[in-house]
Amino acid sequence: MTDTVTDRFLRYVVVDTQSDPSSVTQPSTAKQKNLGRMLVEELLAIGLADAHLDEHGYVYATIPSNVDKPVPVICFCSHMDTAPDFTGTNVKPQILRNYAGGDIRLSADPQQVIRVDEHPALQDQIGNDIITSDGTTLLGADDKAGLAEIVAAAQYLVDNPDIRHGTIKLLFTTDEEIGRGVDKVDLKKLGAQFAYTVDGETAGHIEDETFSADSVEIAIQGVAIHPGFAKGKMENAIKIAGAIIDRLPKDMAPETTEGRDGFIHPTGISGLMEKASLGFIIRDFEEAGLADKEAMLEAIVKDVMAAYPGSSHKFTVRHQYRNMKVILDRHPEIVENAVEAIRRAGMAPVRGSIRGGTDGSRLSFMGLPCANIFAGGHAFHSPLEWVSRQDMEKAVKTLVELAKVWEERS
Repeated sequence: MTDTVTDRFLRYVVVDTQSDPSSVTQPSTAKQKNLGRMLVEELLAIGLADAHLDEHGYVYATIPSNVDKPVPVICFCSHMDTAPDFTGTNVKPQILRNYAGGDIRLSADPQQVIRVDEHPALQDQIGNDIITSDGTTLLGADDKAGLAEIVAAAQYLVDNPDIRHGTIKLLFTTDEEIGRGVDKVDLKKLGAQFAYTVDGETAGHIEDETFSADSVEIAIQGVAIHPGFAKGKMENAIKIAGAIIDRLPKDMAPETTEGRDGFIHPTGISGLMEKASLGFIIRDFEEAGLADKEAMLEAIVKDVMAAYPGSSHKFTVRHQYRNMKVILDRHPEIVENAVEAIRRAGMAPVRGSIRGGTDGSRLSFMGLPCANIFAGGHAFHSPLEWVSRQDMEKAVKTLVELAKVWEERS
């Protein structure tokens, strides 16, 4: 079990699986299926006879029950794609063995340094083996660490039939990083009652809460006039957009909030003199807070637009996902069993909230209640991403213990 998860992880990260938000296909990039096919081959090789890749790029597989009594069917889920924020092409993983402490300078780009004061979790890794990229790409621990851990746990359960467990389903998704991870998942085919995404960060953490999330698109129609004759007539859509951005509350941005604070975050702007568009994401742990922030943004827009009587705008809110805690609170055994598994795996369990979302957010509201377990990675979506071999091994052990806990408590 010690070497297996690391070997698998090193194989997976060199496969480019970056998703593309501008694509309309599912998966958004065909290259995600390359990893899917590799995973199917490995799952078949360890004895999961039904492992397969579907037309949408999802991988499904089953670890059959080895007990006679009824046990709830649980699912372990991770995603295959990497984020579009930073390149995932030509990843060259580096292993720093027996980490002695201090900053880690990445080999191919000396400007890229994982600094202890910015990544205090490194202080818990003394003596461990740290895996990074070479600094020119992201690593892909988000979420290929989760993939490797699930496959390694599956192999351990298959190789040790004396470990009693119920039926366990495996689901590997595409396009999680662009918010489409479970758009085409067939829950009837999956056949699970409860689930866990293995997509968290620090070892020992279990998360049962995410942001609630919406997006907002603002389309502005200005008044375009030849600049030589524009006095009293021109209403420049670019300037209107700029005025809206300038009015955003400074204390309600991602860079000025933490903990349970929500935010209003501009993610895109484009425009000409005659028309412009603005894109936002709105986040809050409470739906009422989400609605308040959307109302605040709309009030800002209307106030700015009042100074441009010849112009018009359209304000469109789109639902993205909701806080999964609403669902998980109805099924406390999901988190309770994970807490016990983490404890048995030798860690002090830490319950927390995610300042973001996971496939589990959507799955929970689709009818598959789903919490999030640590995968061990840190500094996701950046060239400073890292994970330790020992934390991945702890995740494997946690999944094995989790299978046992569900059987024992059924």
